[in-house]
Amino acid sequence: MRFLRDLWTLLQRRDFRRLFAVRLTSQFGDGVFQVALASYVLFSPERAPDAAAIAGLFAVALLPYSILGPFTGVLLDRWSRRQILFAANLTRAVLVIGVGAIVAADNAGVLFYVAVLLTLGVNRFLLSGLSAGLPHVVERDELVMANAVTPTSGTAFFLIGGGVGAGVKLLVDSDLTVLALTVVIYTAAAFLALRLRRDQLGPDLNGDEPSIGEALRTIAAGLIDGARHLKSRPQPALGLAAIGSLRFFFGLMTVSMILLYRNYFYGPGQLDQAFGALAIATGAVGAGLFVAALVTPWGTRVMSLRQWITWLFVAAAVVSAVPIGFYTKPALVLGGFLTGFCAQGVKISVDTLVQTGIDDVYRGRVFSLYDMIFNVGQVSAAALGAAILPDSGKSYAVLALIVVGFAVTALLYSRASKRSDGLDGGGLPGGIRAGDQTDERTQQG
Repeated sequence: MRFLRDLWTLLQRRDFRRLFAVRLTSQFGDGVFQVALASYVLFSPERAPDAAAIAGLFAVALLPYSILGPFTGVLLDRWSRRQILFAANLTRAVLVIGVGAIVAADNAGVLFYVAVLLTLGVNRFLLSGLSAGLPHVVERDELVMANAVTPTSGTAFFLIGGGVGAGVKLLVDSDLTVLALTVVIYTAAAFLALRLRRDQLGPDLNGDEPSIGEALRTIAAGLIDGARHLKSRPQPALGLAAIGSLRFFFGLMTVSMILLYRNYFYGPGQLDQAFGALAIATGAVGAGLFVAALVTPWGTRVMSLRQWITWLFVAAAVVSAVPIGFYTKPALVLGGFLTGFCAQGVKISVDTLVQTGIDDVYRGRVFSLYDMIFNVGQVSAAALGAAILPDSGKSYAVLALIVVGFAVTALLYSRASKRSDGLDGGGLPGGIRAGDQTDERTQQG
């Protein structure tokens, strides 16, 4: 398998191994931490959560990425990235101790959400620092390989961490124990970062950089410039519109699924069973994400990116109706796997459209917009779910909305992208197969 060959190649580099260990440990801890949050907020005997509680949890989990994302690059380009990895993980460990104290006091109020918001906000710096430091530990011609391997591996360890956290929760029935495990993991990740030299991950400053204040003031203007650049790149722009729609309807389905396991399939006295079953369903979604990472390169060789994205939306509409519409536990596990596959396949394809269709000098700003669209879409879906979903999560009307939403997105995206194909100022038009450009670059090389 190419993925394993690429990983083995990169692991021959000592400095990559050290940075990779920080990523895997950090994201493993993220999985454990988010299980603790979900368990405390959604599966405590004292609380019977509704869609509004889930919407609040989504907002706290995702909005830091949308709000802080554009600003992190400025600080990452001024401070030692090795020190950011160390300090961010250590800070998160301390903040999780604070979250644990709040949980021990059983106070799931504003203070709890503020503490969680700070913890996840720090995570934005950590993930950006890991990405920014990558070019310093691999050769330039290995960057594409490294960018494919490291996020997939990180996601896998996030899911494994979630599984371990769920297992610990079911074994000892204590959210505090899961949080204590998170503290240990984050602390370990912090000290793993110290195996790298202080200046090893950059930034490489030359003394001509603008001040932090000046750089921060230019961020809003930069985002506007990125949006203007998108106007001349219709394929990436349509891809961002598609990803916003995807996250909205996928997010609405996620809220429904949580409520189904919490309040419909199981009663108030079956919280452990409900938690375990939801963990299995979430694992199925994660398996779909992983399989999509393996299959999408093949899919984009046999058809164009535009066609692959369109057919994935069509497939998402179909599986949202059947099997998910049966509203049984096996149907949700199978449907979760299939929708996870569709969602990740679309995301990988849109990533490719943006990476290849946007000029390099605008790419960072456009990806900042991408992050905002991606996360705000899911938070908006959770807010709508709070208004229209019953506490049981079972609603044929909402399911019909999701099915129609995916289908209409497929139709509109197909028509608009076909009209716009070949009109981009550069990059990879949606009508060209990803493999075609890979072959062309190989021949030019």
